[in-house]
Amino acid sequence: MRLALFDDFRLGVVTADRIVDVTGVLPAHDADPVTAGWWRALCRDFPDLRPALQAAADAGPARPLAQVRLRAPALGPSKVIACASNYRDHVAEMHAVQQRTLGRVEDWMMNFDVFLKAPSAISGPADDIVLPREVLDAGQEIHHESELVVVIGTGGKDIPEDQAAGHILGFTAGLDVTVRGAADRSRRKSYDTFAPLGPWITTADEAGDPASLEIDLVRNDDDHRQHSCVRDMITPVPAIVCYVSRIMTLLPGDLIFTGAPPGVGPIHPGDVLTARISRIGSMRIGVR
Repeated sequence: MRLALFDDFRLGVVTADRIVDVTGVLPAHDADPVTAGWWRALCRDFPDLRPALQAAADAGPARPLAQVRLRAPALGPSKVIACASNYRDHVAEMHAVQQRTLGRVEDWMMNFDVFLKAPSAISGPADDIVLPREVLDAGQEIHHESELVVVIGTGGKDIPEDQAAGHILGFTAGLDVTVRGAADRSRRKSYDTFAPLGPWITTADEAGDPASLEIDLVRNDDDHRQHSCVRDMITPVPAIVCYVSRIMTLLPGDLIFTGAPPGVGPIHPGDVLTARISRIGSMRIGVR
């Protein structure tokens, strides 16, 4: 199943190029994205709600996707976790990036770990990435990082790696937009609009083995920058969920950016980025 948020934060099920509004199935719904506890409840209770959601999707009137505004498929996560240095080829390319932007290589930044992005950085597939004026004026590079994003369902603490799949609602595509520099990762990656998500969540059963998913990013239609398979990760998805849950309790609706494949590069006002993950979907995002 593909779950989308659209228009006034309605819940829809997507099939091909059409969407069916299934909001009426929910026990509660609040159009205020700041207080939308119904979304976190949906992430937690999806297995129980799924039969009714599927029945509503099968019976309800379908609208063309072109007639709705897709929103980021996440509301009010307690945290947005991101993985650093999770593809070997990206680690290698970052040596050159750091040498160019910092004049040195920070070895501590080359090891796998996790950090936090501000939830307020989340934007949707119909929203532009807005580059901060002060960063542009300072001549700092701002890079795209197209990534697979895990959406937590049940949540939990100290989740065993062999049980991690049961705690995942599904997957979406994300861009971990990043200012290159020496400042703390969380600051450089948490500007508003620096976490585009979309176009929807593909539930874990439909997405299949995340290791077989392929990630692509194209800039301005002809500059193919990123192309990788998730199986190239240093730390795979189940191990990421296990590791993060030992540090912090995962709650329903939390997001995990699983790390950038190689091919990251600078973006500029006027660029258009097309991010695609096989079996998940694609989104086309402007930069201004």
